[in-house]
Amino acid sequence: MIHPTAVVDPRARIDPSAEIGPYVVIDGPVVVGPGTSVHPHAVLLGDTTVGAGNVIHSGAVIGDVPQDLAFARTESAVRIGDRNVIREHVTIHRGTKAGSVTEIGDDNFFMNNAHVGHNCRIGNHAIIVSGALLAGYVEVADRVFVSGNCVVHQFVHIGRLALLRGLSRTSRDVPPFCIMDGTHTVRAINRVGLRRAGFGSEQIRDLHRAFVRLFRRRSNLRLACDEIAAQAPSAEVAELIDFIRGSRRGVCFGPRVSSAEPAEIE
Repeated sequence: MIHPTAVVDPRARIDPSAEIGPYVVIDGPVVVGPGTSVHPHAVLLGDTTVGAGNVIHSGAVIGDVPQDLAFARTESAVRIGDRNVIREHVTIHRGTKAGSVTEIGDDNFFMNNAHVGHNCRIGNHAIIVSGALLAGYVEVADRVFVSGNCVVHQFVHIGRLALLRGLSRTSRDVPPFCIMDGTHTVRAINRVGLRRAGFGSEQIRDLHRAFVRLFRRRSNLRLACDEIAAQAPSAEVAELIDFIRGSRRGVCFGPRVSSAEPAEIE
């Protein structure tokens, strides 16, 4: 299952059921799990482990050294779970500090030319669309959707089921369940994503009411969190509040609403 033109390091461990295509380069103690397919001209480097059932398309580069001026040629790693799709020319860099890891979970979809910087942590069922750039140490929770050509600053956290609209950018944390666009501005609750994830109407209404109180009214965000927390919120609203309280970078802003604009927008 290894094409004769592929260049495979003798230190690599390739499962017998994996497929290694023409002109693939595997350099280092790379581990490729069962049923994984590596398409022509992909490059896997260093201490990289790829789990089961992944598909790595042509030109992808996984495990190369980080784009970090502080990198001191230390040993670090990439860990990729199962059933991920990594399309053409995606780049996933290894950790920058000695022994550190860039981690990717299961069932994610990385479209062409997306970049995952050093020490990023990606959960499960996330979609990173073409041209999206995740800088170092970004954390992406489960079922996040990062649209095309988005730019995410280093150390930013993106909460569960958040959606970043195309061409948006953020240097602040993106709360779970929210839609962000422009420059770290949250606009609404991600209703479509929530419904697709199995959330019921009452759960979505609770999140919408909390969103309005937190982001569409001019008030102190910490006091608004305290007010909502005192009302025995649902588990999802509590998750939203906990994310905001735990943010070290500060969360996205709410939209600037004129006095003539309705406070609640679908």
